[in-house]
Amino acid sequence: MSQPTPLMPHATASWLVDSTGLTFEQIAEFCGLHILEVQAMADDLASSKYTGRDPVRSGELTMEEIEKGQADPSYKLKMHKAPVTVSRTKGPRYTPVSKRQDKPDGIAWILRHHPEVSDAQIGKLIGTTRNTIAAIRDRSHWNIANITPKDPVTLGLCSQRELDAIVAKAAKKAGIEDDGRDDERLGDDREALIEELRKEREDAVRAAGEAAQEAEAAAWLEAKRAAEAEERNR
Repeated sequence: MSQPTPLMPHATASWLVDSTGLTFEQIAEFCGLHILEVQAMADDLASSKYTGRDPVRSGELTMEEIEKGQADPSYKLKMHKAPVTVSRTKGPRYTPVSKRQDKPDGIAWILRHHPEVSDAQIGKLIGTTRNTIAAIRDRSHWNIANITPKDPVTLGLCSQRELDAIVAKAAKKAGIEDDGRDDERLGDDREALIEELRKEREDAVRAAGEAAQEAEAAAWLEAKRAAEAEERNR
């Protein structure tokens, strides 16, 4: 079973590159990074982006462990104390920064299609405040001209199961009966759209990751060739 990685792997790798004699392979394996990322840090192509984080001070490594690694290049560093995983148990639902701009559109969609859902339920589902919901409802929101109702599921703000659950709960409380005919007619189209959007997101993330890794590797190779050429010209 592989050990956990440091809480801030890039910052930790940057510190280890600057402060120890560990090999690139040892640092890459301990931090869970690609060796080219560590080599780029050593060549100052990437380390300037990160403020070094001392894993000894954080308790993730000991100096004895670092010394073992420096004495034996084949030695694999063992984490002294795994970083504590922070879990959110209270407060509003967390939404990634990249999706927060979509919240008003999701709120507007629920207000239009499911007015029986309470503000408290919307707030918990989307991760927003009652003031924001009220502003969108009475069209006093500062960006109301650019808000377009969109299904929060397709926006990635919640799951279909979560949305269906609060709609069913609100409908039951309001005494609204659901004959299921709309679901039968629209279910297949909605699922197909959700699956298409999910695939597009996954493809975009994968492409961005591959492009970043290729660019990083290319930058490192270019710097290495330049250094070799300079060495030959001396």
